[in-house]
Amino acid sequence: MVPASAPEFQVTFDCADPHAQARWWAGLLGYEVHDAHAFVTGLLESGDLAPADVVEVDGRRAFRDATAAHDPGGARPRLYFQRVAQSKVAKNRLHLNPRTRPDDLEAEVDRVVARGASFVEFNRQGQHRWAVTRDSEGNGFCLT
Repeated sequence: MVPASAPEFQVTFDCADPHAQARWWAGLLGYEVHDAHAFVTGLLESGDLAPADVVEVDGRRAFRDATAAHDPGGARPRLYFQRVAQSKVAKNRLHLNPRTRPDDLEAEVDRVVARGASFVEFNRQGQHRWAVTRDSEGNGFCLT
């Protein structure tokens, strides 16, 4: 049971293309990409944000170097994606494990690969099986 005073949190991804990553993970998890158009427009109009810090994504203004995705039902953590100059060079110290039904594991692997993930391997511990995969920027995640 989660205490009523449990803090909300977000999971942050360092990435090369935050907007592509946000769309990818939102599609995988049934999330929605945050629409910051009105906020970004207001910051531009007030002079608090330079035009160089803005991009247009799907006809909407967005921060150039960051975006977020959220669970429309509000139950799962927010995902935040921020551009970093460094490329990924080592194994993730933290990763997400989207759950699927055991009978659907192979079909879920096919689905995420069709969306641009790469399949690494199936693993097993006792009767529990999972699939190791990577998103479009090489970040590892497991389908459990």
